[in-house]
Amino acid sequence: MALSEADADPRSSGGASLSMHHSTFVRAHIWLVLAGVLSAVGGWLFVQRVLIAHQIGYAAVHGTPRGNLSDLYPRWIGAQELLLHGRDPYSAEVTREIQAGYYGRPLDPSRPEDPTDQQAFAYPAYVVFYLAPAIHLGFGVVQRAFLWILIGVTLASIPLWLRVLSWPVAPSVQAAMMALILGTMPVLQGLKLQQLTLLVAAMCALAMALLVGGRPIAAGILLALATIKPQLVLPLLLWLGMWSLGDLKRRYRWAVSFLIVMAVLCAAAEFWLPHWIGRFWQAAAEYRQYTRATPILEVILPHPWGRLLEALFAGATALVCWRLRKYPENTGAFQSSTCLVMALTVLAVPTFSLYNQVLLLPAILLLVRDRRTIWERSLVSRGILIMVAGVLAWPWLSSTALGGLSLVLPQATIERAWAIPGWTVAQIPVGVAALMLVHYYRKTFTAPAGPGTS
Repeated sequence: MALSEADADPRSSGGASLSMHHSTFVRAHIWLVLAGVLSAVGGWLFVQRVLIAHQIGYAAVHGTPRGNLSDLYPRWIGAQELLLHGRDPYSAEVTREIQAGYYGRPLDPSRPEDPTDQQAFAYPAYVVFYLAPAIHLGFGVVQRAFLWILIGVTLASIPLWLRVLSWPVAPSVQAAMMALILGTMPVLQGLKLQQLTLLVAAMCALAMALLVGGRPIAAGILLALATIKPQLVLPLLLWLGMWSLGDLKRRYRWAVSFLIVMAVLCAAAEFWLPHWIGRFWQAAAEYRQYTRATPILEVILPHPWGRLLEALFAGATALVCWRLRKYPENTGAFQSSTCLVMALTVLAVPTFSLYNQVLLLPAILLLVRDRRTIWERSLVSRGILIMVAGVLAWPWLSSTALGGLSLVLPQATIERAWAIPGWTVAQIPVGVAALMLVHYYRKTFTAPAGPGTS
């Protein structure tokens, strides 16, 4: 059989092979985006048709009050009362007003079915300045607008963290990542509750992107603004303070801008509400009591093992950060230290709230980026990587499946499975932090200390 001209030309064969490779690459990305969209839709269906339906049914049976259930509401009421009426947002009177909107009525200590969370104003007083533009609007308008703000900043955090990690990713893969993150249980809970944690996490992402991009002053400003939830930002600030000591002459600028903005915020709050810091610390202490706030390791492990493991995680993280403090912000050493600190934050923060796990995003992205290196490093790393992949995939897969089944199964049947996606949520931060430490701790102490790429 005679060969055609095209068959005989090797350039034509190479072009066909390249075309087939490109076609396969495009199809793979399309399927990745579709999988992300399916996960997001399935997660939202699960929350709306299974989880919330179960909560409403439980509340009806047990007489549990349900109002707007928006975590933004206590802050919004506090801003209104302080800025418009000069009232103390930490006072018991304002707390009762908050409860009337959040729960539908003030809580009654004599009713055992009432929630223990008082929903008091337990934030730094300067959070009211963030809500000042909204105090003349109805809360329904504020609520809807804030939901879209949280969705926007959460999606924007993906490309920001990819920039911090110096990881170039195709736009289609970024789109898939954005769809996937909208289907995760921490983000879904944060959006439904309108939790400021999502805003703080996005501000940290932008601050770190600015720092890596050579804009330390802007980064310091963003980090100061993110202290509306100080317990979530403190570990990152401690790491950046340690890192600054590695080259203080060049790295001090972010710290100066941070301190200046913090001074302005605290002074402005002091002007509007004298002696607010003492009120805030008292409110924070009371919050820990009435919510029974406990770090995640102390929830899943008996005393004193949970606290001991917290100390071990913190000590190992501090050793890694100290050894890598001299590396510049555009190196792998800085990236891994930052992600490790963000993962540790979820373990160390004194409350077990699912939405806080949004802070694991940079660590998870780093582990996905370095998955091949981790797989080849050791048998232990390989085993932990498989475990982490499993516990991460379970909520996505199960919530998507339950969301789809809710369209065909009876409501009473599907509601019985409401807890299934939550089976691994407590293990996720432990697994991510453990894998980060096993891989990057060993990598740190088998490499020479000092500046350079890693």
